[in-house]
Amino acid sequence: MAATPPQLSVRGLGKAFSARPLFSDLDLDIYAGDRIGLIGPNGAGKSTLLSILAGIETPDHGERVAVRGLHLVHMPQTDVFPAGASAMAVVEAALKSSGMDAGEAEVAALAALDKAGFVDPLAEAKNLSGGWRKRLALVAALARKPDLLLLDEPTNHLDLAGTLWLEAELENAGCTCVIVSHDRWFLERVATRVAEISPRHPGGCFSAVGGYSDFLAARSAALMAQANHQEALENRLRRELEWLRKQPKARTVKSASRVKSAGALAAETAETSRRNNSGKAPVIDFASTARRANRLLGAVKIGKAYGGHQLFNNLELELAPGERLGLLGGNGSGKTTLLRVLAGVIKPDSGQVNRTEGLRAVVFAQDRSRLDPNKTLRKTMCPDGDNVFYRGFPVHLAAWAKRFAFRMDQLDQAVSTLSGGEQARLVISLLMLEPADLLMLDEPTNDLDIPTLEVLEDALIEFPGALVLVTHDRYLLARVATRLLALDGNGNATPFADYAQWQDAHERELAQAEAAKERARVPVKIGSAKGKGLDQKERKELGRMEDAVMKAEQAVEKAHETVSDPAVAKDPAQLEAACTALAAAEKVVEQLYARWSELEKKNAG
Repeated sequence: MAATPPQLSVRGLGKAFSARPLFSDLDLDIYAGDRIGLIGPNGAGKSTLLSILAGIETPDHGERVAVRGLHLVHMPQTDVFPAGASAMAVVEAALKSSGMDAGEAEVAALAALDKAGFVDPLAEAKNLSGGWRKRLALVAALARKPDLLLLDEPTNHLDLAGTLWLEAELENAGCTCVIVSHDRWFLERVATRVAEISPRHPGGCFSAVGGYSDFLAARSAALMAQANHQEALENRLRRELEWLRKQPKARTVKSASRVKSAGALAAETAETSRRNNSGKAPVIDFASTARRANRLLGAVKIGKAYGGHQLFNNLELELAPGERLGLLGGNGSGKTTLLRVLAGVIKPDSGQVNRTEGLRAVVFAQDRSRLDPNKTLRKTMCPDGDNVFYRGFPVHLAAWAKRFAFRMDQLDQAVSTLSGGEQARLVISLLMLEPADLLMLDEPTNDLDIPTLEVLEDALIEFPGALVLVTHDRYLLARVATRLLALDGNGNATPFADYAQWQDAHERELAQAEAAKERARVPVKIGSAKGKGLDQKERKELGRMEDAVMKAEQAVEKAHETVSDPAVAKDPAQLEAACTALAAAEKVVEQLYARWSELEKKNAG
């Protein structure tokens, strides 16, 4: 019996921009049921390859072959929705495009949005936060039930809860997927095969069956074999060159074939060496003051609220050299606020933060506010002269820039023209020049590729001072953090030993919340509202109570989204107003449940 053909294949694929090749002679087969994680350094061509697979972009050479009738859906990084369209309209349109009639599409769209956690299906898509826009784009893509789903950075903007939701959806969708992602924990849980696009691999691509950890083991073995092959080639080339230099007696003409063979060997050796030395990650090593102290920082019963909404309260913690604290929580739960309080950027409403005398804290802000977009890369890295001073020694700007994978021709570019990953590397390069007792990093992994993430992890683990880390990167948390603190945004902070312990607790909370939601949906029977203890007005009130509670809970969810919106979080006035609205909405729900209970008791006699 013939083997099942792949759903989609590319052969001998090549693509270049200007004179810079992204990949050449790349082969990839995608079989039904595959969930392929596509990784690689920034600029390797992952998004371009995804566009070629989708048939949107044309390769310079090579061929793309798809099975007849393949239903393919491509979701790019940028979420674009029609002007004025509601979340409901976006999903309905996706369903109708797949052949569903209007009536069925309306019912299916409502069900899909409800399952994804949307409380207001009629909310305008453009007004949703980044995380909810991403979730909406995913709902629309999955609702079309494709044979092959191509996703470009689907976890961008999603918080941990959103990423866990996506993992479950992809597990249950049953479609073939190719997913560009830098989220290694996500790849470990979702991928059945991982492929890396990188110039260090022959043909520009290397793949291995299994999750991310299986890929790491296979890639390590392949790169080791490639290094050994380079060493063997160099030894052979050295012997051939020695032979060519000799002038044996009675021989005036060298063997033409051997000369030609030596030339081919030299070319192969050079190509193998180029591959082995390409794709080098930045060299990251944070400078420490080497302070010796039993305690660097202590928080005593600190609390902080915005607009009457308590983010955390009576919180106590201590940090000593070598401790690495990871902060967990949904968007708007107060992680950044707590980090800023600990850093001394803002003051707590209550309690105090005690710092050892002369404490040197270095802060990485997720908005990269320390960068001037109008300055050049040269002036940002080295404002005065041609040298930076690292650990007390001068380093020439050219060497310093190369250390962070910047090319010389980029030095006179404005910072605003750099990619997100390049800007993140630039901030790290500035932080490394500041000796620190305490590193405070707020989402440092945004836009970083996996090679840079791996180097960053090692640097954080080796840093001898203390660390406070806010990140959605679970792989980094699991490797780096020595303990975790989870904020719920309602004043509570719970310690956890590791990420797995937090995830177990989070899944239990989700199950309890879903059970409570189902109980709230139980319809009130008309006959049950006719007890002797209720008058006519109260019976009508009890009959309407379920709808009132559901609408009030939707208002709470909408208020939560507003508080979680990054644009709102940056504006203290907007954030205060949003927190006040959230507190008011939660109070309404509390009052409705109390009234519902009162009416039920009275009805029961």
